[in-house]
Amino acid sequence: MEFIIITGMSGAGKSQAVDALEDIGFYCVDNVPPSMLVKFAELVGHSQGAITKIALVVDVRSQGMFSDFLGCIEDLRAAGYPFQIMFLNCDDKVLSNRYKETRRRHPLQTEEWVALSEAIKRERELLEPALKKSHYTIDSSMLSALQLKDRIRQLFSDGMEPGMVITCMSFGFQFGIPSDSDLVFDVRCLPNPFYVEELKNLAGIDEPVRAFVMDHRESRNLADKLLGLLDYLIPLYIKEGKSQLVISTGCTGGKHRSVVFAELIAAHFGAKGLPINISHRDITRKK
Repeated sequence: MEFIIITGMSGAGKSQAVDALEDIGFYCVDNVPPSMLVKFAELVGHSQGAITKIALVVDVRSQGMFSDFLGCIEDLRAAGYPFQIMFLNCDDKVLSNRYKETRRRHPLQTEEWVALSEAIKRERELLEPALKKSHYTIDSSMLSALQLKDRIRQLFSDGMEPGMVITCMSFGFQFGIPSDSDLVFDVRCLPNPFYVEELKNLAGIDEPVRAFVMDHRESRNLADKLLGLLDYLIPLYIKEGKSQLVISTGCTGGKHRSVVFAELIAAHFGAKGLPINISHRDITRKK
């Protein structure tokens, strides 16, 4: 049985997460009280194989019942049911803008006088213990709905195999560092294809750009040192039991050098048989 518990900030994309998981065969239920987690696990166990993959959304909409979330998680573990927790996170300002755009009310704005900023702050405080217990954390602040769905499908489309999933992400510093990064490497020190007329409108996934970047000695030296460091670090993370590692490489706009290095890292560890996801967050973003 594959059992995912989805939680996180309201407005961070839990509905999109459900859509993505349903697309790959998960039976999904939204807004489940924490006390029902063991009951759902028992239901799946008694379904005689009719349900093999289930995802439940548990968040602050359950109001006072959410306070026992961690206790219910421990009950689930004590009952012997394997599970993974996926936490959807998002920047406060982005959340505020999303609520203003949709004109929806935050679930913790139970009284007219409660400001949206206060509701978001209170929710973050309530969810902090769940964030610390999560196996997968995804920050949707700079992701489109399609990018978020793709990220989740990549994580779970082949099932939750034992071990660690590595996400290689490229980004542009001018758009901000991905907050769910575990390791961040700055490759702005390398020659920039943007200033080569025939390359500026291409991207790091295009062979001419890759060749330009890697034809420079400093790029090859950095790649050797970076991969050597990661070869040392990743077994330590695996030994620690980490479920997901997000390695982010950044350049100025997130279109050229960072993409080349994200692809390089992904190819290196993919060849070693590790589960790899690739995400080029800003590759199509305009400056």
